[in-house]
Amino acid sequence: MAFEWKHSSEGVDWDALSDLYRIAPLGEKKPADLKVVFSNSLFKSFVYEGGQLIGAGRALADGMDCSYICDIAVHPEHQGVGLGKEIVASLVGLSKGHKKIILYAVAGKEPFYRKLGFRRMLTAMAIFRNQEQALQSGLISDS
Repeated sequence: MAFEWKHSSEGVDWDALSDLYRIAPLGEKKPADLKVVFSNSLFKSFVYEGGQLIGAGRALADGMDCSYICDIAVHPEHQGVGLGKEIVASLVGLSKGHKKIILYAVAGKEPFYRKLGFRRMLTAMAIFRNQEQALQSGLISDS
């Protein structure tokens, strides 16, 4: 069955998207929060199979300087077949022309994104709402 791609938030079932993030597993994301963040993102990709949402991702972008790709999720039954790579490629393509494309990845997924052309930033810094949790999960370091 062919995948159906959408690059608009129109008609998205936010509960289904929330479920996708939960089972991917990328944590609990409330439907209302997902509606806000995807609506505020310049680029988005939603992938459907037979009407079921099986993949998603978004990029916050300013149209010129920076595009920030995040929240890439693929249904577990479709992981390992290249769909995540296609979602990232779609968002990179939509972000063409920006001076830099930055990607936020779950710790341990860096080799996957490296194969797609991304390189580790040496100067990136972050402040997380829960700094201790971010430290424990390997997202940030004290050094």
